[in-house]
Amino acid sequence: MTVCTSPWPAGVPGWADITVTELGPTQRFYGGLLGWQLSIGGPETGGYVTATVDGHVVAGIKVADVPHPAGWCVYLATDDLAQSVAQGVAAGGTVVVDPVTVLDLGRLAVLADPTGAVVGLWESGTHTGWELTEVPGAYVWAEQMSHDPVTARRFYTALFGYEQQDMSAPDFTYTSLSVGGTPAAGIGGYGPGAGDVPAAWTWYVEVEDADGIAPRVAELGGEVVSGPEDTPYGRMLLVRGPAGEVVALLQPPLEDIVA
Repeated sequence: MTVCTSPWPAGVPGWADITVTELGPTQRFYGGLLGWQLSIGGPETGGYVTATVDGHVVAGIKVADVPHPAGWCVYLATDDLAQSVAQGVAAGGTVVVDPVTVLDLGRLAVLADPTGAVVGLWESGTHTGWELTEVPGAYVWAEQMSHDPVTARRFYTALFGYEQQDMSAPDFTYTSLSVGGTPAAGIGGYGPGAGDVPAAWTWYVEVEDADGIAPRVAELGGEVVSGPEDTPYGRMLLVRGPAGEVVALLQPPLEDIVA
């Protein structure tokens, strides 16, 4: 478990939020599945909703009149938003949401990388991002998957100067990106059977029992996309929420929990 109330290092995923048209289904789904408690902000925040676990913020939800399907936006921390946006554009990205200041909370922008995946950038003010990681209901990992992992890797390393570790295997392309020796995120390539699945960032939320939680997904208004299945990093399932968004749920290996 990591509790953090200071800004995350530049290049490390530090926040995720989603925009939906109705709060009720999303609240029931994540509250029932992950135990999230939701708090609705005041008018000055536009009613922005924060999800908490044990009193620590772990994600955000915005309610707006937008079309489905919705999707989770993963935000990478930055010390200098303007510079990161400029570097992202120079590396082949395009601006989806121009830099904007959000009260005293911080500043954000959203880019589309050259493979088409959308990624957020967050420069912290009073809001430093998620305060809790690596416990049930909280962030544990994030990765970008596309049909062109070479281009994706080139873009993100130009953006944040990541250290790279090739973790590929036959028919599987994957690179772990690190900041100061600490793993930050992954860049992977879709397999030959993926079809026309678009490039996207996916974040992983820790769960205690992947097999126990799987049957509840449909009961709460979602859908199991794949799994549960064993991976080198735990037992994982991919689920689709009531607004059409995808999130990965990961039960870490027992030795990691004990450690």
